[in-house]
Amino acid sequence: MPVFTSHEILGVVIAASFAAGLNVYATVATLGLLAHAHAFQLPDSLHLLESWPVIVVCALMFGLEFVADKIPVFDLIWNALNTFVKIPVAMLLSYGATQHLSPGLQMAAVALGGTVALMAHGSKIAVRGAVTPSPEPASNVALSLGEDVAAISLTWFATKHPIIAAAVVVVCLVLAVLAMRYVVRSVRRLFQEMRESFRQSPRISA
Repeated sequence: MPVFTSHEILGVVIAASFAAGLNVYATVATLGLLAHAHAFQLPDSLHLLESWPVIVVCALMFGLEFVADKIPVFDLIWNALNTFVKIPVAMLLSYGATQHLSPGLQMAAVALGGTVALMAHGSKIAVRGAVTPSPEPASNVALSLGEDVAAISLTWFATKHPIIAAAVVVVCLVLAVLAMRYVVRSVRRLFQEMRESFRQSPRISA
């Protein structure tokens, strides 16, 4: 099993936090299974992740999310509730992964992990909010499947090539910010058009 340098551990933190923002249960289960298979060595403070109870619970929750996340409208409620799971878990993973660092750097890594997870999660909700009004369910299903695959693949890739995985996440975050700005502008434009249409519509006299 490879022994990571501080920079590589930071890369794992960034990639795993982004993956957790997409699907926290798939991320934790993947880390646990990789560690259990001796393909990746977890820090001592995170050895609990490779225990079967944690792996099984996360796998079951992933199965539940796999279904819930593909139901239009309900997926928005599900993702909103999971905000209170994804961000804290990403911060805990970051804290455990950087236990060898100084307290100041460890807190900085925790803040970074939470921020990355929040940005990934926020962009996911923003895109879903734009797609959900679509009358056909295929777009929601396709997005959800893509997010599941991305979370698992990125987590695995980070344990093999952490620096490259972190670079991929940086690119994804830039794209996510651009996507969120586009969604916000589109929604704002839609409301403006609806307001103008309402103002211009003829009033019904009594």
